[in-house]
Amino acid sequence: MTTWMRRNLFRTWWDGVLTVVFGALSVWVLWSLVEFVLITGRWEIIEVNLKLLLVGRFPAEQLWLVNASVMAIAFWLTAALGGKQAPDAPVRSPLAKLGGFVQRFGLVIALGILLVVLAGTQSSLTVAGGVVAALLAGRGLNIARRRVQGLTRIPGVIWQILVLSPAVALIALTLMNADLELWGGFLINFYIAIISIVLCFPLGVLLALGRKSTLPIVRLISTTYIELIRGAPLFVLLLLSGVALEFFVPPDLAPGSVFRAVTVFTLFTAAYLAEIVRGGLQSIPKGQLEAGKAIGLSTWKITFLITLPQALRNVIPAQIGQFISLFKDTTLAGAALSIVEVLKVSEAITKQDDFLGKGYIYESLAFVSLLFWVGSYVMSRESQRLEKRLGVGQR
Repeated sequence: MTTWMRRNLFRTWWDGVLTVVFGALSVWVLWSLVEFVLITGRWEIIEVNLKLLLVGRFPAEQLWLVNASVMAIAFWLTAALGGKQAPDAPVRSPLAKLGGFVQRFGLVIALGILLVVLAGTQSSLTVAGGVVAALLAGRGLNIARRRVQGLTRIPGVIWQILVLSPAVALIALTLMNADLELWGGFLINFYIAIISIVLCFPLGVLLALGRKSTLPIVRLISTTYIELIRGAPLFVLLLLSGVALEFFVPPDLAPGSVFRAVTVFTLFTAAYLAEIVRGGLQSIPKGQLEAGKAIGLSTWKITFLITLPQALRNVIPAQIGQFISLFKDTTLAGAALSIVEVLKVSEAITKQDDFLGKGYIYESLAFVSLLFWVGSYVMSRESQRLEKRLGVGQR
């Protein structure tokens, strides 16, 4: 330990000064954070308004749809994304498996426990138990997928559709039965982000392929769209969708604010994603295209069987970074389109009679920051895990 410190922290006098200064600064920041969370923080504003922060004015009698959707998503995560173990992978002990599980999902579990404690109701315990049961059921199904002979024969695409269909059905049922104008809180941020990500990915891939197309009209349209959208600020596009759209469409036919937000986020992110995918396509050696042509493959087969899968694999970090940016940018929908998302709710609850003028905005914003940080961090970690499994950056 002493040798390591001398080699890495105190190699020269200047390194020693920097180590002491930044070490002291880190200790002060860490202590200030711990003091705020455990001692000086007044978290009663979060306890009282937890439902508003999470689901807004979502009808109480339909909350079972949201809870069921969360359980279905948890089931899908462990059933479909568990992955197959390599034949030459070392056998891990149960303790090592438990450590890996905690490292992967520990932050989400800790956040779930925190929400249950803040809620302090029997229904929150029931939902938490349901999520845990869904995770275990999905994990058990994933293990059966690798060991039961009948399940191993199911093609991967069909398997993904089967395990994802309950979540998609429940999300669609939620959208159809609950009035979107009553949605709010973190729920609306989550749904806007998920739907926009699902829609922008295929659009971005098609735009990238269109920009590299040999057909002039397709290339011109794709390039014009990408450059126009990337040249406009996202907030301005959201404002235009909220104000200028009604100049062209009658108010009774104009879509709701949530639909406008999803449309803008989808179109905006697709333009950036197209450039990311195009960069991945340019990283593929030309020799692979020539080899595909040499064995008689058509252009479409070369693209979708050879170049595009490798391109998407090479740009996983950039794609996830763009998706994380989209997830955080959903807070702009509140300011531009008056959607009652979680940041807008966090500001509104500080104006309640019990908390007005008492400086509760710090606790409110800290809770919102925690929600977005956990979501972004989990996406980043899963991205790194996927990169490792696919060997990104390795030859």
